[in-house]
Parts: sequence; C-alpha cells; structure tokens
Amino acid sequence: MNYLTDPEAIYQRSFAIIRDEADFSGLPSDFHPLITRLIHACGMIDLKEEIRFHPRAIDSGKNALTEGAMIFCDSMMVVKGIIRRHLPAANSVQCMIEEDAVAEMARTNGITRSMAAVDCWKPDLAGSVVVIGNAPTALFRLLELLEEEANPPALILGFPVGFVGAAESKQALLEEATRKDIPFITLLGRRGGSAIASAALNSIAMGTT
Repeated sequence: MNYLTDPEAIYQRSFAIIRDEADFSGLPSDFHPLITRLIHACGMIDLKEEIRFHPRAIDSGKNALTEGAMIFCDSMMVVKGIIRRHLPAANSVQCMIEEDAVAEMARTNGITRSMAAVDCWKPDLAGSVVVIGNAPTALFRLLELLEEEANPPALILGFPVGFVGAAESKQALLEEATRKDIPFITLLGRRGGSAIASAALNSIAMGTT
C-alpha cells in the first residue's frame, strides 16, 4: 500500500485539496485559514456556504486569548480537541458539565446539565471565549443570559449539532449576536460538533503566535 505517513505532509496535502476545491471568493481573506480548518475537521467542502460570522470575530478572539481570557466549553469533547500549546497565555479551559453541583442544579430546576453549566459561567462570562460544539440548550441558555443583560463574552463559537434545536439555536445566535454586536462564528443548519468547534478555537489561537 502506498500512502502518506508524514503528519505535516498529510496536513499540507489536505489543505491544498481544500484550497483547490473550495471557492473562497467573496469571503474576507483573514477568515480563509479558519474556514479551511473547519472544512478539514469534517471533510465537507460545502460547509463554507453555511458559515456565518461577525466581521470582528477573529480579531476579538485573538485579542481576548492574548490577554488571558478564560475559555468556556460545553462538553469535554470540545476540551479534548483544543491544542493547549497554541493558547497564547496558558488560558484556562473550563467545562463544568461533569461537576456534581451542575448535575444537582439540573435535577432541581428540571433543565439540562448543559444549561446548568452555562449558568455557572455567568460570573466570569465577560470577555471570555465561549466554545459550544454539542448542546443546543447550552447555546440557547447563553443567549438567554445575554438577554438578561449578562456581560457578554469576547467571542462566541456556536457549533451545536443535531436534529432538535441545533439549527434553531444557531439561527438565534446569528440574530441576537448581530443585534447586540457580539462577535461570533457559527454554522447554520444541523451540522456542527465538537471537532468543528475546537478547530475554530485552534485556528484563532494559532493566529496569535
């Protein structure tokens, strides 16, 4: 069998294929590396048609990470996908979904653990970077906190996946973040997931070095 075994060669060949097959015309050049990595994370060239973003999203994310912003994740899968060596300030990466207090809060209030975890983010939400790659209810709850005038994060990376609430939560993010002028990046529709969410964060972090 004949196949590539060098990791860097595999990456470069993958990115070359994406550049050859994807038409990035009409998209800001500073977003090209990020969109390339999102496509690479899932193998779907047509992903770029559904990506939506605030024009300051990358700059806001870079600045926040460089200044030591906390990173909040909705699932441990997202946490595991973050490449720590690229974080410019040894940023704290937090996921509270498995904490006993979160499980108890969810049971008591009749909500998902993802929602309860987001409630625990509130004291440190201002200026943070939020990465959601699993639960639509986490994104919905974050938007509710912002409607209640919680201090906004510096960047929301919203990529929940699935058939119930995923498309709706991301459409709500697009509308609410645009209205409130909060930097965000999202992927419309049902597609998403932890690999795409962490790829977005990694791309922004790599741009700080």
